[in-house]
Amino acid sequence: MTVKDILNCITEVAPLQWQESYDNAGLQVGDLNAEAHKALICLDITEEIVDEAIAKKCDVIVSHHPLIFRGMKHLTPQTYIERAVMKAVKHDIAMISMHTNLDNSYLGVSRVLAERLGLKNQHLLQPSVNEPEVCGSGMVGELEMPMDEVDFLRLVAFTIDSPCLRHSALTGRKICKVALCGGSGVPFMADALRKQADAYLTADIKYHDFFVPEGRLLLVDGGHFETEQFTKELIYGLIRKKFPNFAAEIAETRTNAVCYFVRN
Repeated sequence: MTVKDILNCITEVAPLQWQESYDNAGLQVGDLNAEAHKALICLDITEEIVDEAIAKKCDVIVSHHPLIFRGMKHLTPQTYIERAVMKAVKHDIAMISMHTNLDNSYLGVSRVLAERLGLKNQHLLQPSVNEPEVCGSGMVGELEMPMDEVDFLRLVAFTIDSPCLRHSALTGRKICKVALCGGSGVPFMADALRKQADAYLTADIKYHDFFVPEGRLLLVDGGHFETEQFTKELIYGLIRKKFPNFAAEIAETRTNAVCYFVRN
């Protein structure tokens, strides 16, 4: 089995051509034709993740977020990105990242989040022009039963294991239709409004964005890591389904760079 086999099993549901123009998904470090024996799966690649891969004798790291996002002009120990790359090369560890191509897959990041929230009748929030049935951004679905806004916020916080949520003013309406986009989904808020969603869950919402709904929906910021964390299980499932005897495991190292202070 090769590194290419692992890459291909994920791109079957998230082809690399689905990635955004600014992205850098695919093989980041290593040789596609190198043999692969064990994979470590994570959301972000950090130096600690590479250390975990070394300790567990993994020769492949599969992440959601690319470690190398912009051009690199040198390899020195000055940044965690360079140190992680240097360490991976030294220990013959390949790095694969499945980013916006997996975001844009119907079977990808937002679908997994929608399933965790128990949404039914799911469909893409913003379908692509060329492949609207299988490619697009975000997801829309319905709760099994309508619920009060506070109960919905409680459901979201419990599901993504977050100590707090940022949200717009409560509207006083029941929540039934829910739109969501794992990660940075503010550009698709207009689609959520157009589809008359009662709530829109995403992350990286700026202050002035909270004014936009004007009471038409409940806007909820669940956090970038929190709304994408289930991508690890998604990637793990894809690999194990295709190669049930291949050694793969989800990283134990928590990579969320955001910490919360919750006042009692």
